[in-house]
Amino acid sequence: MMDVQKQKKLEAAGWKIGNAEDFLELDQVESSFIALKIALSQHLKTRRQSLRLTQKEFAGMIHSSQSRVAKMEAGDPGVSLDLLVKSLLTLKTSKEDIEKILP
Repeated sequence: MMDVQKQKKLEAAGWKIGNAEDFLELDQVESSFIALKIALSQHLKTRRQSLRLTQKEFAGMIHSSQSRVAKMEAGDPGVSLDLLVKSLLTLKTSKEDIEKILP
């Protein structure tokens, strides 16, 4: 959250204050979809690390590359929800745990 004094100064100088959704002109559905992908990506990374797997080791488990795993964990827009969910299931993440991830 921006400091109120700073925000007032910027607005007085003609700046428009907003967030990423405003800047990118995202609707609620698009914003929720992005939040979902980020949450799944973050959980994937946390789960992989908790199992003490390297990205390369995990990539072998899902028949992919280390760079693809890195993109998955970074929330790259080119990564599908399908791949994220399948990857979580490969790491033995339960359906109930996946449901808890959902924002």
